Amino acid sequence: MAPIDNWGDKVLSRFNQSAQNYNASATLQHAVAGQLANHCRQQAVPRGLWVDLGSGTGHLAEALEARHPGQRVLRVDGSEAMLRQQPLSSKTQQWDLRGPLPRWPEAPSLLASSFCLHWLPTPGEVIRHWLHQLAPGGWLAVALPVEGCFPQWHRAAETTGIPCTALAFPAMEALLRWVRADQIRMREDMHCNAVAPTLPKLLKPLRKVGADCSTQPSLPVRDWRILQQAWPDHDGAGQLRLTWVIQLLLIQR
Repeated sequence: MAPIDNWGDKVLSRFNQSAQNYNASATLQHAVAGQLANHCRQQAVPRGLWVDLGSGTGHLAEALEARHPGQRVLRVDGSEAMLRQQPLSSKTQQWDLRGPLPRWPEAPSLLASSFCLHWLPTPGEVIRHWLHQLAPGGWLAVALPVEGCFPQWHRAAETTGIPCTALAFPAMEALLRWVRADQIRMREDMHCNAVAPTLPKLLKPLRKVGADCSTQPSLPVRDWRILQQAWPDHDGAGQLRLTWVIQLLLIQR
């Protein structure tokens, strides 16, 4: 596992700051969590310890519990503020997921995670570690944005010469480096489009949910205006379009 990093501290701080407003803007995250939970329902995941890693305000845990009556899901997140948004009846644990997982009294039969892995250093190594923590025959269910996200933003940056400050999302080859092909039980790409009349409004949901951290310096307003003028993709009403590529995976140990 990679060491704790300062940039990760910045990410965690931003999610703490956005916790109270997260649910109002996290429509994509909510939809992806529901889709991942649907895929889990189609598998024979054993009962036992189920854990939502990087649970945020609990979208995935709630979706899993709704589709599996009687099954409780432990919600684990590094952000205390996010965990405080969970129902009082939920089971929560604050834990920095940049390091090894906690030692629970039993090995989990399901580790699930949505919109978390891409924030962690070396996500492929994290997947390997998470798989090793599962009970034999246990399941890992993950959803995350991957390489190929935001093609419009990257093309506008190339056209103008202005740096693209979007997060560099993981490549699938790196993610699955330590996963055998026969362990992958389901793999699905979701392409999701956001639209807005201006670039600030298009990127506003990223800021509202705390997902606007970048490893690059902030751009001046002038550069954002130039990027908007060079934006290559609009919908039928002339609004700017931004495409997410979300990978959903079910892996069995």
